[in-house]
Amino acid sequence: MYKSLIRPILFRFDPEKIHYFTFSLVKILSKFPFIPQLIRKKYRVRHASLERDLFGLKFRNPIGLAAGFDKNAVLYNELADYGFGFIEIGTVTPRGQVGNPKKRLFRLKADEGIINRMGFNNEGVETAIEQLKKNKGKLIIGGNIGKNTDTLPENYTQDYLECFNALHPYVDYFVLNVSCPNVGSHAKLTDKRYLLELIVEIQKANSGFDIQRPILLKIAPDLNTTQLDEIIELVRETRIDGVIATNTSVSRTELKTPLNTLEAIGNGGVSGKPIKDKSTAVIKYLAEKSGKAFPIIGVGGIHTADDALEKIDAGADLVQVYTGFIYEGPQLIKRINNALIKKGHA
Repeated sequence: MYKSLIRPILFRFDPEKIHYFTFSLVKILSKFPFIPQLIRKKYRVRHASLERDLFGLKFRNPIGLAAGFDKNAVLYNELADYGFGFIEIGTVTPRGQVGNPKKRLFRLKADEGIINRMGFNNEGVETAIEQLKKNKGKLIIGGNIGKNTDTLPENYTQDYLECFNALHPYVDYFVLNVSCPNVGSHAKLTDKRYLLELIVEIQKANSGFDIQRPILLKIAPDLNTTQLDEIIELVRETRIDGVIATNTSVSRTELKTPLNTLEAIGNGGVSGKPIKDKSTAVIKYLAEKSGKAFPIIGVGGIHTADDALEKIDAGADLVQVYTGFIYEGPQLIKRINNALIKKGHA
């Protein structure tokens, strides 16, 4: 029903506008007492073998919603009813910011992908906290944090620390987003020496709390093997809790969308099916080269249950969806969980 009826209607409208319209609709529907129960009955899969113990946390199942969908933590309680094992909010920055000029979100229908250059648009850490205070404890919540676009390079670490310290009581794990291609002047964030400094400072802050939160690093799919080797060495040196592979790609190779259309869209990160194989290759390289020395959350191009199984077979411990959720609908989560049980991956 979603792909045959609902998606064609939604895809007639501007992607960013329909995103917020859908949020409002889900919010309204959830206020009817019987609707959340019907949604849980239709989409939620509960099975003991789906549970995962990772980072000292127990996930009800290994399928998560990636950051970028619920930036301001306004819909995670409602989205929990659709069968996710965890949801990552953000990217959150210390101060609210409007992000890049619109239009900044584009569907690549022929490729079943998306190009976005949102630019960390969000309402800031304090707004996120107010929303997270409403957490009903339905599932694990991750906090994806970043820097404000206008922050000077010498103050990047302070931005991450501000978000980390403020969000610490309200999320279950953290993700340092250092790989988004849409925030400008982010070259420093890919430098190993700076990443070492950033992680060490975040870990120092973490040690000051009674409970330490897991800390993960989100990396790009466009890294070469030398850069991936540096990531492996960085994880070894810092003993950071894990890696999320991967963010969006700046590559435009092998797309079905016409070149003139891509040129008209301009810059931005590609997500969805076009990066499926690239992100899987990164997962496989990290897992094999490190001897599976650290947990990996796999994300990028998961549109089917087989796509998810492929990433798990490559070395991912958990997976996340975003673009696939938009193209395939909430049934995707149920299909993946059922496939995990059926094929013995659970």
